[in-house]
Amino acid sequence: MGKKNRKVAIVGVGMVGAGCAYSMINQSIADEIMMVGRTHEKAVAQALDLSHCMDFTSHRTKVYAGTLHDCGDMDIVIITAGPNPKPGQDRMTLLHEASEIVRDITDPIMASGFDGIFIIAANPVDVVTYLTWQYSGLPRERIIGTGTSIDSSRLKTILSDVFSIDPRSVHGYVLGEHGESQFVAWSHVTIGGKPLLHIMEQHALRFPELSLDDVALKTRDAGWEIFTRKGHTQFGIGNALAHIARSILYDEHRIIAVSAILDGEYNEQNVCAGVPAIISGEGIQEIIELRLEEHEQRQFHHSCQVIRSAIEQVQVMV
Repeated sequence: MGKKNRKVAIVGVGMVGAGCAYSMINQSIADEIMMVGRTHEKAVAQALDLSHCMDFTSHRTKVYAGTLHDCGDMDIVIITAGPNPKPGQDRMTLLHEASEIVRDITDPIMASGFDGIFIIAANPVDVVTYLTWQYSGLPRERIIGTGTSIDSSRLKTILSDVFSIDPRSVHGYVLGEHGESQFVAWSHVTIGGKPLLHIMEQHALRFPELSLDDVALKTRDAGWEIFTRKGHTQFGIGNALAHIARSILYDEHRIIAVSAILDGEYNEQNVCAGVPAIISGEGIQEIIELRLEEHEQRQFHHSCQVIRSAIEQVQVMV
């Protein structure tokens, strides 16, 4: 009996799509990666370039160019295609253009017979993830946005610099919108299993200038700092996509902060927001409901309201 190949399509062959494919190849996550671009020639070029990595990797990944109509037998479709913000804009200013792009992408993919899992990175990611769910008709557990996965990683990196430890020894989540209204759930941030708030209380003299508000702001603005310096983000978000895809394809049951459609969790409905979730071969196996402090729950509700308002705005446009 032959082994079933793990197949992934990446729609969008720009910096994020290429970064995702490169991460997946180097981590031997998929057996086949199909690159799909607005310009087929660029998709062919990216596929060729990526295929030339194989002599230097531990596992051969077949990389080729295809179209949206070829997605029928894919296990995962990753959507990175979308408009880029211009200087002075934020992710939410991309609403109308992004909604048109995601419909143009989703309709032919579903017509191809696709019955797998979508992973979304296109911004504004919470809104685009929700629209993908609406347009595709798939169950909500099979629609996953990168959400605050990258923000949570940035938070851990910033704190690791402050405390001079490995980022993987920091645990915690940024919740809500991948955008301006996101917030850090400080009540659940730990270092080596010890709550960060307890560490700061116990060692106040060692960290007198540490401001949690400044850390949260730096976390929120990290993507913009990269964007304003080089015009795009690529490697962090590419690796986040690969990380989510790996947990699906290998049924790893990792807990990752992703953008998920909420149906009663955290007392929110008809909205998509960043929350920790168990990611398995079925997609979102379960949304983890943290016991938030009262002020954190208010922050989460506010962030959901921002996202919900944007979703409603798009629905009026359509």
